[in-house]
Amino acid sequence: MSTLRINTFLDLVIRQGGSDLHLVAGNPPRIRMHGVAYPVKYRELNAEEVYELIHDLIPQKCHEEFVNKGNTDFSYAFNDEMRFRVNVFQHLGGMGAVFRAIPNKIPALNQLGLPPIIKNLTRLRRGLILVTGPTGSGKSTTLAAMIDQINTDRKGHIITIEDPVEFIHKTRNCLFSQREVGTHVASFSRALLSALREDPDVILVGEMRDPETIHLAITAAEIGILVFATLHTNGAAASIDRIVNAFPAGEEPYVRTMLSTSLIGIVSQQLARRADAKGRLAAVEVLINNSAVANLIRENKIDQIENVIQSGGMQGMQRLDTALRRLLDANLISAEEAYFKARNKTDFEALVKGKKSVNPPGQAPSPHDSVNL
Repeated sequence: MSTLRINTFLDLVIRQGGSDLHLVAGNPPRIRMHGVAYPVKYRELNAEEVYELIHDLIPQKCHEEFVNKGNTDFSYAFNDEMRFRVNVFQHLGGMGAVFRAIPNKIPALNQLGLPPIIKNLTRLRRGLILVTGPTGSGKSTTLAAMIDQINTDRKGHIITIEDPVEFIHKTRNCLFSQREVGTHVASFSRALLSALREDPDVILVGEMRDPETIHLAITAAEIGILVFATLHTNGAAASIDRIVNAFPAGEEPYVRTMLSTSLIGIVSQQLARRADAKGRLAAVEVLINNSAVANLIRENKIDQIENVIQSGGMQGMQRLDTALRRLLDANLISAEEAYFKARNKTDFEALVKGKKSVNPPGQAPSPHDSVNL
């Protein structure tokens, strides 16, 4: 019975075009649509109801982690068209969970409105490509589309290491080995070490969480494998800082040298709400590693990288604020949304001064403040 009830809520997420379902004891269910979490017109769920909705969904392998740590992650197959990445957690009022929708159909790169240079990156044969951004910025979708492009364009062996597995890739021209941390392997680093011995052409590392995983990813890129990885960082320069600072101070010069030779590029993105409130668009910062960038990495002059991005348009580079300005000039996003997402907000202040925003930045205009079940 609890499975039927949770499926009713998940079906509503799909029908409404939502991205997430939030279940928190003491609150009605909420659905995130285009970045805004709307309450469902339903009663508040008490702790026992939330427990009944969630507990039986937790795979046996995740129960121990949930008991010991108070949270766990897993995937839930809803139907042939949609899966959900699930995070279950304990909080003051009982249990809670967030279900993130993952379409079974992987979008093509040209459907995502990404810069052409992103497709060019998939044609390379070796090196490290980082896709970064805050939680909910579309990193997984961009990575899946890039991997799918490789699957279309050439033959090879692709290994993905994720926690949990999100998009499921079907073998076309490439052979796939998809592994889930906690199910098929104990950790990202153990999976990556094993992958190096399995004749891969491409490795996707779902998240570089620790120095050992970062070191192995860079090493794999140096020995001739194309490595994709994600970081929860805001901007290309911040991503480089995160990698270098993950290591002890004495190792930083060595890491900077390795990164300067293995890095291909960094795609850092945010999702900006459309002006018509009918979805979101990716605003993308792109850094391509050239001799100038490599020198700045080696010399630890990361603060100067944005200047190189600004002057590197001919190589496909662009700043986040430049991407936002292009979306704004095309009337695809509002001035308020551009200001809210911008890194250098002073560049957008004049565009929003004197305007009375109907909705605060980050909140979609909608005639409804809740969703009908």
